[in-house]
Amino acid sequence: MKNLTLEHIAAACHGTYRGPEEKKAVCVTSIITDSRKAEEGCLFVPIKGARVDAHEFIDGVMGAGALCTLSEQDLGDKEYPWIQVASSLQAVKDIAAYYLRQLKIPVVGITGSVGKTSTKEMIAAVLAQKYEVLKTQGNFNNELGLPLTIFRLREEHEIAVLEMGISDFGEMHRLAGIARPETCVITNIGYCHLEFLKSRDGVLKAKTEIFDYLEETGHIILNGDDDKLSSVGEVKGVRPEFFGIQNQEGLYADEIESRGLQGVSCRIHMDDSSFQVLIPLPGQHMVYNALAGAAVGRVYGLTAEQIKAGIESLQPLSGRFHIIEKNGITVIDDCYNANPVSMKASLELLTDALGRKVAILGDMGELGEREAEMHREVGAFAAALDLDVCVCVGPLSGGMAEAAKLEGTHMKVIHVESLEELLEGLDTIIREGDTILVKASHFMKFEKVVEALTGGR
Repeated sequence: MKNLTLEHIAAACHGTYRGPEEKKAVCVTSIITDSRKAEEGCLFVPIKGARVDAHEFIDGVMGAGALCTLSEQDLGDKEYPWIQVASSLQAVKDIAAYYLRQLKIPVVGITGSVGKTSTKEMIAAVLAQKYEVLKTQGNFNNELGLPLTIFRLREEHEIAVLEMGISDFGEMHRLAGIARPETCVITNIGYCHLEFLKSRDGVLKAKTEIFDYLEETGHIILNGDDDKLSSVGEVKGVRPEFFGIQNQEGLYADEIESRGLQGVSCRIHMDDSSFQVLIPLPGQHMVYNALAGAAVGRVYGLTAEQIKAGIESLQPLSGRFHIIEKNGITVIDDCYNANPVSMKASLELLTDALGRKVAILGDMGELGEREAEMHREVGAFAAALDLDVCVCVGPLSGGMAEAAKLEGTHMKVIHVESLEELLEGLDTIIREGDTILVKASHFMKFEKVVEALTGGR
């Protein structure tokens, strides 16, 4: 890892090096927080969790070949090198910021209420047509996950595409301080994390902290169809670049045509030219993701042909509208997370499916004071669609089921209190030939529903 000697690491995290003098000039090969991933030459960062203090594993990790460990505790005289720090979590952020500066590669930072991950995947797919790209994996987008993503960077990487997720004020400021994104992309401003951010205006304020470390040579790319984002003006001399469908100025898409669950086609207008493209994932929201990918691709010098190829190369992720055909049914695995906007979008896509259309929906978290109302809104929305069965799971989803029934829908509505109750009765609900949407907030653990449907039915 470039310039990550123990001496430089200690300086970067304001720590005190303890150990053999001759080891100070040695570079670490990797940085880990999981003791089970210990390997020769790594640096171990022990994090205190709610239940486990990883300092307990230091001796074991060092015995497994680690070069050095951080420690908030005084380890005394040890044969191995260690660096004493005030906070392991702060240290890992400081080291990540230092390491990224050594590599001197451009960073694309992506945030927004809905669609961060799919937009990140789209942008990475586009940029991969020209560059060696590192992108965020899984949900490594917070104040610990972002540094761990950065530590995966190596000298062969030419650009980093980093997802940045928050739930409160100040978090994005700290993430931006680590990543220093050259290009800032915001997908939309919706109703999420309202428990802390209170309103969409609060969400806008928190998300736009991503601009706090923007240089005058940087880029801002925003969804111009979002009423909050369209109000963003010049920042530090940088004028935002907008993309959209409704606002057909600059970079935009038209001729949008659904291809059912196989995807959506559109024409993207960029500069003085345009091109037809088939986005291999369904839903109009994917057009916005493609436009964001095109906007970033244009910033980094890709041709229209390269951008088109990147969009059409996109692959679905597990838990993100991943379509699985197995056991005589089609499962739409969209269980990674949910909020009212994404829930409604996925329900609309389900209407394009063949066979009986079954929605298995679970509780949505972090919606604040309006959580009951928002669950009822989703229920009423589902009832207005051409669906056959809607299964609502969890205590909050009781309101979802009630609202659906009040609409007098022909759709069969079922409410169960828990995931366990759903799994016990799943075989009585599903029939051969069904298309089933599985969606809820991550804490509902709906991946177990997908496993039950696609595994041992």
